[in-house]
Amino acid sequence: GKTTLLKTIMGLLKPRTGQVKFADVPITQIPTHKRAKLGIGYVPQGREIIPRVTVQENLLLGLEASGEVGRGKREIPEDIFDLFPVLKTMLSRMGGDLSGGQQQQLAIARALMGKPRLLVLDEPTEGIQPSIILEIEAAVRRIIETRGISVLLVEQHLHFVRQADRYYAMQKGGIVASGLTEDLSAELIKEFLAV
Repeated sequence: GKTTLLKTIMGLLKPRTGQVKFADVPITQIPTHKRAKLGIGYVPQGREIIPRVTVQENLLLGLEASGEVGRGKREIPEDIFDLFPVLKTMLSRMGGDLSGGQQQQLAIARALMGKPRLLVLDEPTEGIQPSIILEIEAAVRRIIETRGISVLLVEQHLHFVRQADRYYAMQKGGIVASGLTEDLSAELIKEFLAV
């Protein structure tokens, strides 16, 4: 249900009922690429970077969402490397040669190249070693604090989830609980994880 929800937000799936709104504007009928241009950046589960192009080319593809490609702006902003310094040292490497954690950093950085107002992350810590999880968590926190971007995060790593302002728990495609993350009790967490 969680990944289905995110794919529906991005226009990769059509909702059976209801509508999708972004900044109070209905976007249900708007195609995926135009949703990206409206300011929604998406990092799918499993990263989906392009393995046979360089890190630099992967990043520059993210410019497509910003609408600045035809304006001659083909540079990677330095703040991308402030968030993910390892990428600067790997610009000429093929995306597929990076570790899982490095690929995840690349996927997030590529989404940021489109200058989104909303960053949608689908399980960004899946299959990532703990030290890289902490780096990604810190980068997401900096993104929110310095760029003013909202983040919609689907995650099962509880420490990462606790960084959010609000939580929504889903079961069988529906929201069964929601509230402020600071109010998320151990009992409630146990209840969600037991199902």
